[in-house]
Amino acid sequence: MSSKTVKKHEDTKVGVLGGGLSGMAYAYFSSRMGFDVTVLEKNSVPGGLMRSIVEEGFTFDTGGSHIIFSKDIDVLSFMLSLLGDNRIENRRNTAILYKGRLVKYPFENGLSDLPFQENISCLLHFLYARIRRKRELGNLREFFYSSLGSAISEKYLIPYNEKIWKMSIDDMSLGFIGRIPNPSVLDVVKASLGIGSEGYVHQLFFHYPKKGGIQALIESLRGRISGDVLTGFEAKHAESESGKWVVSNGRVEKVFEKIVSTIPLHDAVRVFNAPQNVKSDVERLRFNSLVTVAIGLEEINVKGLSWLYIPDRDIHPHRVSFPSNFSPENAPGGKSSILAEITVKPDDPLLRMNSDEVASMVVEELDRLKILSKNKVVYSNVFRNKYAYPILDSNYQECAERIRAFFNQLGVELIGRFAEFKYINMDDAIRNVANHLGIKRVSEYA
Repeated sequence: MSSKTVKKHEDTKVGVLGGGLSGMAYAYFSSRMGFDVTVLEKNSVPGGLMRSIVEEGFTFDTGGSHIIFSKDIDVLSFMLSLLGDNRIENRRNTAILYKGRLVKYPFENGLSDLPFQENISCLLHFLYARIRRKRELGNLREFFYSSLGSAISEKYLIPYNEKIWKMSIDDMSLGFIGRIPNPSVLDVVKASLGIGSEGYVHQLFFHYPKKGGIQALIESLRGRISGDVLTGFEAKHAESESGKWVVSNGRVEKVFEKIVSTIPLHDAVRVFNAPQNVKSDVERLRFNSLVTVAIGLEEINVKGLSWLYIPDRDIHPHRVSFPSNFSPENAPGGKSSILAEITVKPDDPLLRMNSDEVASMVVEELDRLKILSKNKVVYSNVFRNKYAYPILDSNYQECAERIRAFFNQLGVELIGRFAEFKYINMDDAIRNVANHLGIKRVSEYA
């Protein structure tokens, strides 16, 4: 980093609540700018949804499989620089399991994999939708029908999105649209004719750590932060006293001039003793939790796939990924691995169900789909993440604005997926942190 980018703020002590990607990235950049930074993380290791585990030679990302890609070349360059030589580049090989057959992902780019009549139906409805495309859209259903047609929407997009988000498509706001491919007419016509075309092309080639799982990115940040990362410190109360912030875990107090909160709003309102009207707004913010089932196999039999989407409602996982195809270091020699992801509501019994029962249930389902052979399973484990996906329903924007106004008045900066209540990927999180700090080129801070 050029010395010109360094600003001296040694006298400003900054406390960062939460050691997920947003918290660690904020600590990294602000410490490079000269701030005296301390991260307070309640878990024994930082990372949040980007934690990984290594057991019996298998490496799994416990918060769901993560890959490194971005349209933002500056951010991508920064992430890759953090990994250095500890990275592998892969070409995406992803499919949708539709009626027992593999359809190329995205669905609209794999129409020729469908039975002939369904292929033609999808193409005709897509073309009809594009001719009559609306400009005024009220919800995600209207977006799907207007952009991709009724056939593609009803065969895949609607059942899959209702499965993952656990809500009716009619209640999903247009805030979801940025996460969905929007193909050209030419590409869909080519796909129907069996002429190769690719969707979501900035993700076609992706990177992944050679060793350590996605947490290698977090650990690289941690090693470069000029400040403390205190794990096992759960902030239970934060109060402003005489122009300073005092943060307590019930036993120890830490004092800062500035506070940044990256923890979920549902926890932050308790920590900062928010009034009841703010707590009520937070209670209206809906989110999904995540259960992941890690499976190790004593054979290499995962078809070279990166990941597989499963829209079937009678199957619990909505996606299975194949970590041993991301990096050969993710499984012992001659073995392979699968990570199944299941979104659930925060009160779903699956979150309290015995882990062995959950693993057995998922293995049986994947065996029935012929994704694996249950008699080849040599390892399984189950992980649970309470805060996984914010739900951007019709209420969230109004509530989030009032909540932000309260924290702004306190002088607390909110940063991150569940602190700002917006759905952001890894690259979005880093760019978002940079924007908060007024950094234009993050690669200059590598």
